[in-house]
Amino acid sequence: MTTTTAHLTAADYDAIARELDALRDEITADLGERDSAYIHRVIRWQRGLEAGGRALLMASSVPPAWVAGTTALTVAKVLENMEIGHNVMHGQWDWMRDPKIHSTTWEWDNVSPAAQWKHTHNFVHHTFTNVLGKDRDVGYGLLRIAPEQEWRRIHLAQPVLNVLLAMFFEYGVAMHDLEVEEIQDGTHDPEVTREKLRAIGRKIRRQWGKDYLAFPLLSGPQFFSTLAANFTANVVRNVWAHTVIFCGHFPGDIELFEEERLDGETKGEWYVRQLLGSGNITGGSLFHLMTGNLSHQIEHHLFPDIPSNRYAEIAPRVRALCEKYGLPYHTGSLSKQVASTWKKIFQYSVPPRPARRHRRKGKARLQPRAWATGR
Repeated sequence: MTTTTAHLTAADYDAIARELDALRDEITADLGERDSAYIHRVIRWQRGLEAGGRALLMASSVPPAWVAGTTALTVAKVLENMEIGHNVMHGQWDWMRDPKIHSTTWEWDNVSPAAQWKHTHNFVHHTFTNVLGKDRDVGYGLLRIAPEQEWRRIHLAQPVLNVLLAMFFEYGVAMHDLEVEEIQDGTHDPEVTREKLRAIGRKIRRQWGKDYLAFPLLSGPQFFSTLAANFTANVVRNVWAHTVIFCGHFPGDIELFEEERLDGETKGEWYVRQLLGSGNITGGSLFHLMTGNLSHQIEHHLFPDIPSNRYAEIAPRVRALCEKYGLPYHTGSLSKQVASTWKKIFQYSVPPRPARRHRRKGKARLQPRAWATGR
């Protein structure tokens, strides 16, 4: 229990679970043709943008063609990564029973193998959201973003490390399922680790072969300008994905939880943990599309396998439920969420200040500094 939820009773948690279960059942029962048409339409747009972008890059030695082709390819990669790949692999479209758009068959345009991502993200992250020591997405094993995390010297460099992580985010995601901490302390299974590394190597060779060899070669004399365009599109896609994901998990008053929170956790308590551990980003319909609707991170964490095109209609009802039970609904503009996230990255990069000793009436008293407690 946190101060945010101290007012909730067991009956409240049960009621929250019933209301959110009912909302889920209502949306699931309504899925049909318009939802199917939506995902097929987005896939057509994405593939058209990619084909058009690569065609323009055949003339990429001409600056306008390079800019237009790179832009189209970047948008295509963002759509494939965010609105299509991420959501298809969550099983959001499995109900259609289309073998080509199914969580068991989709392999995304990314160096992270789908199978490894689904384990670390779908199971670990969405089960143990924001639980210290369980959710490996808390700081991605690299960053300190809360006072509860132990400070290490490497954290002094985390503003720079975060820039590099953003630029090459797909590689950070690819390494995520390796559980580097277990490799370092010798508790991993060497054969399992080797197989994961082989799978990552195969995926990297496939992606590099496509983006940095095959398509540049097809461009003939535009080889180097096309290679630069593909690299630019990948980096911009990575930075955008990193920004959206970090803004959904780390800004403002997003809460972290100790492992003890999991002991005997009820369905209602799990729902509330998702509410407190997620944040939304405000924007229009095009913005939501380009974020993969992860701008509705709260709704996504409550219902990760409900199609993303439904989150916008669910959001007002989730917000009303939060108001009804006195719970915060974290949301803000992109600029606000980015600034709040970066503030944390800088704030927790430095070691905590030691408690300051005060003397009053001849007695020593320890008074914690505000920045040492995270307030």
